[in-house]
Amino acid sequence: MNTLTAEQIAKQTDNKNGISNIRAINKIYRAQDESHLWPIRGRFSATERAIRKARKFKILGGLEYCYTLENIIGNIVNDPKNW
Repeated sequence: MNTLTAEQIAKQTDNKNGISNIRAINKIYRAQDESHLWPIRGRFSATERAIRKARKFKILGGLEYCYTLENIIGNIVNDPKNW
């Protein structure tokens, strides 16, 4: 599976509303999780951590939610504490 961008994921799931939209987005992000690669090396799922953190923001879904996940995942992966 090719890695989809935030924009592609949002477009692919825009036929759903509310929690259904968020669940569909989460499913795609989980399917393309690369936590087995450096620097995380499978110690935990960066995607799962990002999804849990994103819940605190009460975002309704769509592109904003995708961008939020991308940002949180990037912060987790780039944090030297996680290496």
